[in-house]
Amino acid sequence: MATGLIVSVSGVRGIVGTDLVPELVARLAASFGLLVAKGHDPAVVLGRDARVSGPMFAAAAQAGLQSVGCRVVDLGLVPTPTLQLAVKHHHAAGGIAITASHNPAEWNALKFVGPDGLFLDGADARELVERAERGDLGRSTWDRVGAVAHDEGAVRRHVDAVLRLEVLRPARVRRRKLTVALDCVRGAGGTIMPLLLRRLGCRVVGMDLEPDGRFPRAPEPVPEHLGALGELVRRRRADLGMAVDPDVDRLALVNERGEPIGEDYTLAFAVRAVLDRADRRTGGRAVGPETAVRRPPGRPTVVINLSTSLVVEDAARGCGAEVIRAPVGEANVARAMREAGAVIGGEGNGGVILPALHLGRDAPVGAALVLELVTRTRKTVSELVAEEPRYTIVKAKASRGPDLALAYGELRRRFPDAHPDQQDGLRLTWADRWLHVRPSGTEPVVRLVAEAPTGEAALQLIGAGREVLERERTAVCAG
Repeated sequence: MATGLIVSVSGVRGIVGTDLVPELVARLAASFGLLVAKGHDPAVVLGRDARVSGPMFAAAAQAGLQSVGCRVVDLGLVPTPTLQLAVKHHHAAGGIAITASHNPAEWNALKFVGPDGLFLDGADARELVERAERGDLGRSTWDRVGAVAHDEGAVRRHVDAVLRLEVLRPARVRRRKLTVALDCVRGAGGTIMPLLLRRLGCRVVGMDLEPDGRFPRAPEPVPEHLGALGELVRRRRADLGMAVDPDVDRLALVNERGEPIGEDYTLAFAVRAVLDRADRRTGGRAVGPETAVRRPPGRPTVVINLSTSLVVEDAARGCGAEVIRAPVGEANVARAMREAGAVIGGEGNGGVILPALHLGRDAPVGAALVLELVTRTRKTVSELVAEEPRYTIVKAKASRGPDLALAYGELRRRFPDAHPDQQDGLRLTWADRWLHVRPSGTEPVVRLVAEAPTGEAALQLIGAGREVLERERTAVCAG
């Protein structure tokens, strides 16, 4: 097995042609098929994002699944949340999304979805990788090779399901006739976002909507990558701008002045859209069979990850909700939401999870909730931001040393007045600021995230984290 592969709750990912090759993808898909197969002729849903390597790896994954007797339901080019919904729609044993999400174009990955529509946890992912390494795959004979069916209606069903959510008032949004500037970075968002926005009565002015996988910029929808979208907002006098990542599970916003506002506000606005209503009894419940979790009586619960901004926590508490923090990673947050019966949750990278539809990050859901809030409040995005307490969040990366536990111990000693949380790396929390240091699950780096009332204070925390990481790495290497 290639040594450069990254295996985590975010799947198995690597650089195309070196770490990730078709032969390996076929073995991993076969291993997954055996892991989830529990009966005769199990169905596995297969989809991909727009990356240039996607069709090649989809063909390899299809062959691997067929070789162990799985019936493949091929969605073609679709967003990852669309695939998660399709797994439940087809009552499938699982699903494989071929996508490296926000990674650059030279990367690709396999994300594995269980029959409940949730991504496999890290232990299951490691088990299927180990099986693929051993080659213990039990291939089917010629008369038991799996069949292939094609499903071309998954995107339409996804949009229909979003528009059925009780928390939304689509007719009211349509009457507002908002203009939305849309950046899909030439990823899978071009298959769904224009359709959803137009069905909500929006005038869409788009850029890079063609889903050909040739990203014109760094694909992660962070503020420093959204300058062109901001210019489009100003030039076309749009009410707001929206950007998604290549597999459409993250949504970032640009205000009416063309200024990126930070991905955490996407989730803060979605929380307000669901909870800050005169009628909170439904908890955003969907109409129809897609409802994943029923809201328990009493105080609503919101689950967010350890690196999510305090603006989300403030929005949730302002609506009377309890806030639970979970380790970073969609699978971790989704499982914590299911356990807590959360009404809404997600991650501060723009990933909104609404259990009324499904327990997965979903940019179309996030977009619809943002439009609902803008319509209901009759306020601009900048006015909504101004209503929230102000913090500055800083995100950085550092080289990954051989033993992060030493760095965590030193940070705890340096900041004895902070509350430590070691669910996922180390998070140090004070009343109005925090620092989170953790190994990335998608890149071979350490992520540092800090938030404070001022940028200077946040940078000081980042600097302290960097200093400790570098000193410990140097000491270990010298030893």
